[in-house]
Amino acid sequence: MIVIGHRDGLDQALQRRGLDPFYIAQAPANTPKGRRFRCVTDMENAQEILRAALSAPLDDIAGVLTVHEMGVFGAAYLRQQLVLPGNTDSKATLYFRDKYLQKSKLPPQVKRARCRYVPVGTSFTDLANDLGDVFVVKPATGAGALRTSIVRSPDEYAQAVQLFSGQSDVEIVAESFIDASEVYIDGIWKNGDLQWSSMSRNHISPLSAVQGGVLAAHILDRKRYSPLFQQAETLARQALTSLDAPDCVFHLEAFTEEAGLTFGECAIRLPGALSPQINKLTFGVDLFDVEISLALGEEVTQPLDSSDPDRFYGYILLRRPKNGNLTQRDFERHFPFDEIQYSSSPDAPVGPYGRVGQAIVSDQDELKLQQTIEEIVRFNEVGSGYPESPGE
Repeated sequence: MIVIGHRDGLDQALQRRGLDPFYIAQAPANTPKGRRFRCVTDMENAQEILRAALSAPLDDIAGVLTVHEMGVFGAAYLRQQLVLPGNTDSKATLYFRDKYLQKSKLPPQVKRARCRYVPVGTSFTDLANDLGDVFVVKPATGAGALRTSIVRSPDEYAQAVQLFSGQSDVEIVAESFIDASEVYIDGIWKNGDLQWSSMSRNHISPLSAVQGGVLAAHILDRKRYSPLFQQAETLARQALTSLDAPDCVFHLEAFTEEAGLTFGECAIRLPGALSPQINKLTFGVDLFDVEISLALGEEVTQPLDSSDPDRFYGYILLRRPKNGNLTQRDFERHFPFDEIQYSSSPDAPVGPYGRVGQAIVSDQDELKLQQTIEEIVRFNEVGSGYPESPGE
């Protein structure tokens, strides 16, 4: 199995299937020892990815997978060129990569931010007149909130565009700003319809996490938020149908406004962070395994249950505290965890969103789970100044 990028959970799922992964990754490649891989300078460069695959001594290739957004187009292109199962429509795939193309193709009934490209030489005044006094500047193809900026002034606009090459008319998009909390839908789309989905809420936005906050999320209770779930499933069907989505695991983000859900963006890939793990723990649905099945051209045979779970699960990407120092024992002394890994070593590698560890927690009551996660996040932020037990 050719895999663009590396992710521990997917690697383990491939092992369970008896599949041998060949990784194509950007240096420095973070792949397990003993795995075959090739490094490329740009995982979005389809030609370079194809050269890496063609030049490798690979026999009996079963399929192609990607672990994140940057490999979605390349994976479709490789399948097309190597005559492999799964999505091979690179044109349709672009509508899930480019945020302007995506929002332009949605039907009128789907509420969304106004979105436009920022060609070379576009002024702040031009964008403010079109999108409002506050707007968002970000990569057209998305980047997990990296290089995403909320712009309120000409100076902030100048700083935002400095993060880009300034040489492309389709590199940057600007969108009207939506001041609302977000939820996201993880799901399985097959045969032109929604086969399964769950909904989760981020405790802060990924943009806030990039800027120093602790990223955390948990599964929402379908009974508690029944109207919201109905809106979410309707939105997912409208968006994925209009965008000609292939059979896929998808991740759709939406803003919760008083008038209902507003579409944020949609990706045809595995959800990020620990979302696959908490979905499996909550519902028994293994999105890693589903993704492998789709890449092999197999039917999805595992039960797809989204009814009332016994427990709800959430995750926290743990950071170094702003003050003092924390150890894994400090976390475990204050909170019950289903799983926790945390390194207090100053040499510990720092991952996306400042991550030096991760934790999974659960509760039979989704509201109590939310409160527990908020307590853990505060503890992580405050560090050594936290009282001896929560609530003291």
